[in-house]
Amino acid sequence: MTGQHMPAEWEPHQRTWMAFPTPNPTFGEDGGPDLTRARRAWSAVANTVSRYEPVTVLVNPADRAAARELLDPRVDLADVAVDDAWLRDSGPTFARRGGSPVAVDWVFNGWGAQSWARWENDALAARAVAGLTGTPVSSSDLTQEGGGFHVDGRGTVLLTETVQLDPHRNPGWTRERVEAEVHAQLGTTTAIWLPRGLTADYGEFGTRGHVDIVAAFTSSGKVLVHSQPDPGHPDHAVSREVLDVLRSATDARGEQLGVLEIPAPRTAEVDGELVDFSYVNHYVANSVVVACAFDDERDAEAAAVLGTAYPGRTVVTVDARDVFAFGGGIHCITQQQPV
Repeated sequence: MTGQHMPAEWEPHQRTWMAFPTPNPTFGEDGGPDLTRARRAWSAVANTVSRYEPVTVLVNPADRAAARELLDPRVDLADVAVDDAWLRDSGPTFARRGGSPVAVDWVFNGWGAQSWARWENDALAARAVAGLTGTPVSSSDLTQEGGGFHVDGRGTVLLTETVQLDPHRNPGWTRERVEAEVHAQLGTTTAIWLPRGLTADYGEFGTRGHVDIVAAFTSSGKVLVHSQPDPGHPDHAVSREVLDVLRSATDARGEQLGVLEIPAPRTAEVDGELVDFSYVNHYVANSVVVACAFDDERDAEAAAVLGTAYPGRTVVTVDARDVFAFGGGIHCITQQQPV
């Protein structure tokens, strides 16, 4: 690999970036109980991460007092206008170029210009964070989000056909054109395409197939894969298909991928609606894995699998039900800035 290079998530971080939920169509326009739930859930994640590395949270100036009340004093606030609070997706992807940091600014259009989404401010979030860090920007004309890809730091990237090839994101783009741009920005040389994401991710507030609830590279060298053992669940077929793809794939070094299955939570529905609860959607920070918990009987088993996937790291669980209720998970609301 030459030129630009994105480090793997488990490499040392300088800081974690997040955003504070603000009134909007996702959390409610009126500042009611849904917004309160979201703010508490996001703050629980920020406060947990802040025990292991510095955290900065972007906050609309009108929300600063509410943020300060819920966030640990160690968490820094930055007054930046935001539309939503999924900074993995709207924020920059930090990479290196010749040993110096660079912030990749993908085009962000509200997960494929979805009818409920707002992105006037979020489309500028990557540059705002880059400015706060004094990091040069690498502009891309590819529309995608940080939750839509995952790298192993050694030349391999996971993508999903329904994200990067989504006509509402990148009309007219071919697979070859997507790969060329991804490789140029991330320093990867091999793309592994998954055919689709989890079923519920195609619902009203879904991302249409983000990889970060389906599969993730890990520091153990294995790919962690969401496994749905229940044949009656629609994600049973999805996870089998993804497992088949990954087991037959080779990485950038020509080596067969090792696969580590992590079980889906038993909880399949909430209030009669299918959910995409997934333990794959964890965040790796300095010396810790911040894992999703769902008050589910498989929480402990999943934490043990994550401990195997990241040897030498502490696994800390945070209740993620009120994050997933609004369309994502712990990985979706965090963004690492490498050392």
